[in-house]
Amino acid sequence: MSDSSLSLDTVPRISPMFRFQWEEAQESHVLLYPEGMVKLSGSAGEILGLVDGKTSVAGIIDALKLKFPGAPLDNDVINFLETAYGQGWLRTVNA
Repeated sequence: MSDSSLSLDTVPRISPMFRFQWEEAQESHVLLYPEGMVKLSGSAGEILGLVDGKTSVAGIIDALKLKFPGAPLDNDVINFLETAYGQGWLRTVNA
């Protein structure tokens, strides 16, 4: 991301150089890119599966709270998304 912190209103999208998909051979979600592949943890796959270029960070968190009721996941989701931005996996819509 930039120097500022990720906002709940931010709408992330997968960077064009990456493709998010389920990889049967890896038994996990992955990010494919021209030079290789990033195997994602289960929680990373759940989060990135909700990144559609239309849903805000707050919407992603809300969707995960419905799927995993009672889980204190706000900070973990934001931390992961900030890391994903830092790795170049995500871009902001209109950016």
